[in-house]
Amino acid sequence: MDEIGISIKKEEPTFESVVTEKAALMQELHEEDLYVKYKKLSRHLEMLDIQESYIKDEQLNLKRELIRAQEEVKRIKSVPLVIGQFLEPIDDKTAIAGSTTGSNYVVRILSTLDRELLKPSSSIAMHRHSNAIVDILPPEADSSIAMLGKEEKPDVAYSDVGGMDTQKQEIREAVELPLTHFDLYKKIGIDPPRGVLLYGPPGTGKTMLVKAVAHHTTAAFIRVNGSEFVQKYLGEGPRMVRDVFRLARENTPAIIFIDEIDAIATKRFDAQTGADREVQRILLELLNQMDGFDQGSNVKTYRDRTDYPQRKLQRLSRLQVFKASPHRIKSYVVP
Repeated sequence: MDEIGISIKKEEPTFESVVTEKAALMQELHEEDLYVKYKKLSRHLEMLDIQESYIKDEQLNLKRELIRAQEEVKRIKSVPLVIGQFLEPIDDKTAIAGSTTGSNYVVRILSTLDRELLKPSSSIAMHRHSNAIVDILPPEADSSIAMLGKEEKPDVAYSDVGGMDTQKQEIREAVELPLTHFDLYKKIGIDPPRGVLLYGPPGTGKTMLVKAVAHHTTAAFIRVNGSEFVQKYLGEGPRMVRDVFRLARENTPAIIFIDEIDAIATKRFDAQTGADREVQRILLELLNQMDGFDQGSNVKTYRDRTDYPQRKLQRLSRLQVFKASPHRIKSYVVP
C-alpha cells in the first residue's frame, strides 16, 4: 500500500482479543472432544446391549439345562431303589457300598449329594440298575427297632409283683434311681452299673420287674428279643444292635430291655458254621456298644437263663447280676 501512496496503520492485537480468540478455539476443541466421547460411549452402549442380549439367551439356555438336569435326577431317584450301606469312600466320585444281599460294590456317587453326610455304616439308596448312590436315607429308615410310646408302656407297678422285695429294692437302686436322681450319684461319687442281668427259671417274674421299672420311670423304653438280632444276611445283626443303641442315644435317658438274651450270648467256642460266627459277631458288637456307652444317661437291662452262664457279660463289671427267686411261681395276682 505504500507504493500507491496509501498508508495502512496496523493494529496491534489487544489482550482481550487474544483471550477471546483462544477461548473460541478451546470451545471448538472441547466440542470436538465431546463429540468423540459421545461416539465412543454410543459404541460402548451398543456393545453392552449386544452382551445383555447374549447373557439373556445364555441364561435361558442354562435354565432349560437345569430343568432337564432336575428331571434326570428325579428320574434316577424314582422308586424302586435298592437299600444299601455306605462302607468307605474311594474318591469324590466313587465309593464302596454294600447291598442287602451281602455283596459289596464299587459304585458312583450322585454329584448332587452332600459328601459330608456320607458316613460309614450310613443307610443309602442305590439305583436298581447301576447301583449308583442316589440318596442318603435317615438312620432309622431301614430299622425294625421301635421305641414304646407313652401309651404303650406297661402299667405294671412294683406292688403287682408279689414277693422278691430284695430284688425289687436292688433293681430300683441299680436302674430307676440312677435315672431319676443321677445328680445324687454323681455328688456322692458312685458310678451306677451299666446294666442289669436278670436270670432264673421261667415264671419267676424277671420280665415283670422290667415292666415295673418302665412304668415308674419317664425314660424311653426299648424292648427287643435276642433272637431278632439273628438275621439271614451277614452284618444285619450287628447293624440292628447299633440301631438299638443309636435310638437310645437319641432319646436319652433310655432303657434297653433285651429279652431272651441267651439266643446270642452263648459261651464262646470255635465256630464251624457261618451262622455261629455271625452270632458271636452280634455279641461282640453288643459288648462294644455297652463298653462305649454313656452310663450316666442310659441303662441296659437284660434277661438270661441259668444254663448259659454269661461270663463275657459279667466281665469287667459290665452288668450287675440279679437272681430271681425260684420259689416264686406266681408272677402277680390279677385284681
